Amino acid sequence: MKLPFAQIDAFADRPFTGNPAAVIPLDAWLDDATLQVIAEENNLSETAFLVSDASGEADYELRWFTPTVEVALCGHATLASGHYILDREQDRDLVRFRTRRSGVLEVARHGEGYLMALPAYPPEPQIVPGLIEALGVAQAETLRHPRGYDLVVLESAEAVLALTPDFRALAAIGDTLNIVTAPGTPGSGAAGSDVISRVFAPAAGIDEDPVTGSAHSVLVPYWAERLGRRQFTAFQASRRGGHVGCELDGERVILAGKCATVIEGEFRL
Repeated sequence: MKLPFAQIDAFADRPFTGNPAAVIPLDAWLDDATLQVIAEENNLSETAFLVSDASGEADYELRWFTPTVEVALCGHATLASGHYILDREQDRDLVRFRTRRSGVLEVARHGEGYLMALPAYPPEPQIVPGLIEALGVAQAETLRHPRGYDLVVLESAEAVLALTPDFRALAAIGDTLNIVTAPGTPGSGAAGSDVISRVFAPAAGIDEDPVTGSAHSVLVPYWAERLGRRQFTAFQASRRGGHVGCELDGERVILAGKCATVIEGEFRL
């Protein structure tokens, strides 16, 4: 069996930045074990699989797999999937994806890039035992959203950049996305952005994720309230790094970003 395959850098204005995702369209769903080993073979933070949606609710069904697990929501691989479809169908301006645990998601053309709509997940203050210790910080504001997101707020971009987490200790806390954030400042690598973040998911097989769309489902409602405005810019400060335009729109977050296709070919089973 030969499957079309593309590797796409999402939230990237040029190749080798942002977050790489594999996108594989299918005629019909393969069994879950096969989808998982394909994602393991790709060894990227996410592999996205697409099947035409027969329900009429959306254009495609969409699922995402890390090298070790299927996830409930992935932003950058959704953006990459939207790029994959819209790049091939130039007469289309919007594509809708039906997901199993996160509803219908949309990707639309926007200038040279795209706008993506994800659900908003406002976090609530909560003490998470062992979290700040695993991150190696003395004290911080901690919040949580029950869908598996922990948010840690530090005072400065410099503190975020200096983090050296204990990934084994983070993984022991549970299968959550660990988001660390602070106000962005010029000269920190986040120049021109309002917010800086880093994201860790060792329990899902990803020590540090390069640019995480789903983390902004939590970051956007938090920072929109704190900044007192619905729109702002964000920078995720991984080694590859990526800029994300952010807007809170009721119960949705709207993220802006570009994509670059770096590999196209066939995946052979």
